[in-house]
Amino acid sequence: MIYGAELSTAWADHLADRKPDAPTVISTFAGCGGSSLGYSMAGYRELLAVEWDDHAVEMFCRNFPDVPVHHGDIAQLDPASVELPPDGLDVLDGSPPCQGFSTSGRRQMHDSRNNLFREYARLLDAWAPRAFVMENVSGMVRGKMRLVFTEALHALKTAGPGYQVRTRLLDASWFRVPQARQRLIFIGIRSDLSAEPKHPEAISRPLTVRDAWADLDGPGRYMPLTGKIAALAPLMPPGRNGKEVLLRAGRQGGFWDNWRLRWDRPSRTLTRSTTALIHPDEDRPLGAREAARLQSFPDEFDWGPSSTWSQAFARIGNSVPPLLMRAIAMSLRDQLDRIDLGRTDGQVRTAS
Repeated sequence: MIYGAELSTAWADHLADRKPDAPTVISTFAGCGGSSLGYSMAGYRELLAVEWDDHAVEMFCRNFPDVPVHHGDIAQLDPASVELPPDGLDVLDGSPPCQGFSTSGRRQMHDSRNNLFREYARLLDAWAPRAFVMENVSGMVRGKMRLVFTEALHALKTAGPGYQVRTRLLDASWFRVPQARQRLIFIGIRSDLSAEPKHPEAISRPLTVRDAWADLDGPGRYMPLTGKIAALAPLMPPGRNGKEVLLRAGRQGGFWDNWRLRWDRPSRTLTRSTTALIHPDEDRPLGAREAARLQSFPDEFDWGPSSTWSQAFARIGNSVPPLLMRAIAMSLRDQLDRIDLGRTDGQVRTAS
């Protein structure tokens, strides 16, 4: 199936009516809704999204008009103020900000954003959902950041009645996302349910940039390159970055982490930087629609008429790829359904 059509089919699943017994989810650090879209595509009903960024909330509300939003600091959210279903919450989802852990940044051990997982653990402790999913960058398990990883893992395991927790690095490129993007995925299942959490298995071979854009009718908004990067871009062959070009020319490389993509490979990891990735053929950055495709957002996702190119890029680069989260959500839903079918008290939930 052509990639645009595949994404449109997934978008139709997002718009479909929820079944009465659809699993429930609350999404924290929701951003513009990458994770939320994945859960919705998998048939979940979202009860609440939590996000503080004004533009992210605006984009979320445009695409999830029926989902209530706590627009503000997660630390100010009183868990008792949220009405949960009589049988409790199924899944708590969250992607605490990762800038302090990211290998593409300065990796500041004492960055205050490194501690936001504690707010997630606070809500996990209060709501005691049947399961949870937490996503972060691979840098969380590298070097000195492993101290924070160990603390976070302990907090998640001991929250509420306790959780069986498994962590695994997943590459989005194996889950129909045309981008090499490794992320650390925590999956927990409440200990009293006596089930081992599992991660989804790879779905298919990685898709390429050419696959992603084959039926795209335009790049979307972008600004021309300027300054030094405009002079450097024509010298960058596919698959190479600006630093390598300068070093080969006998000049100081500096921090030129700008890469030209290859048509025959998945994209490199998208960030919020508008000039980190250069088009495979043209001496320009990626357009907003091109970037959205590489992150597996359907063309139907509404970025609004007032969003600037840099705003759209920031939302895309900071989001969880919807198709990656759909794969995780579907796998977890299957696990929860199996738990229900194995219960002996007669209260079996029907898979929708």
